[in-house]
Amino acid sequence: MPYSRMTRILAIRHGETAWNVDTRIQGQLDVGLNEVGRRQAELAARHLADEDLAAVYSSDLQRAQDTAQALARAQRSGLVVQADTGLRERRFGVFEGKTFAEIDAEHPELALRWKRREPDFGAPGGETLAEFYARCVATATRLAAAHAGQTIALVTHGGVLDCLYRAATRVELNAPRTWQIGNTSINRLLWTDDGFTLVGWGDTQHLDLLEQVDAVLDETSDGGRAG
Repeated sequence: MPYSRMTRILAIRHGETAWNVDTRIQGQLDVGLNEVGRRQAELAARHLADEDLAAVYSSDLQRAQDTAQALARAQRSGLVVQADTGLRERRFGVFEGKTFAEIDAEHPELALRWKRREPDFGAPGGETLAEFYARCVATATRLAAAHAGQTIALVTHGGVLDCLYRAATRVELNAPRTWQIGNTSINRLLWTDDGFTLVGWGDTQHLDLLEQVDAVLDETSDGGRAG
């Protein structure tokens, strides 16, 4: 396959939100980044500043938009973030806004089907897993095909990234997830006319600095209380 028909994709999850910390299902509810998430986004943007990006696409939800804006600002070419609703998280219907524990307590039978990853299951008012997967892969394919021979960033959500991982590795939809999808993790894919290939997954080395700074602040705070 000629290089001119290949697209390099940086698929990036949004930064942390308060609902991530609370293990609360966000789905398509518009939850913004918390302070940690904003710092994560800036660190990811700095880490990718030297990438020659042709375009930055993002889910239109605020947590992804804010992460993508940080990424675009760090690019020398002054890219403008392009919102695409096809990159939204899965629509979870009645599960949205609830914690995992609340879903187990209020909808035990539905929760069981969800955990079994049944492709034809969707919570009332939500998408089935198969519908969601088809949307994610079709969107990523459309955007990649528009930038053959270039590098693009897709800033999106954990569920979308899970679908892209499965598309690239040919893992079945109902197979348990054994890979990590951390906030602002950088995941590298290659697209050709034959589909997606996995190049690298779960890069969060840019967050090491955040952990180091937090550790120093914790030590300083402890020292101040001790004194």
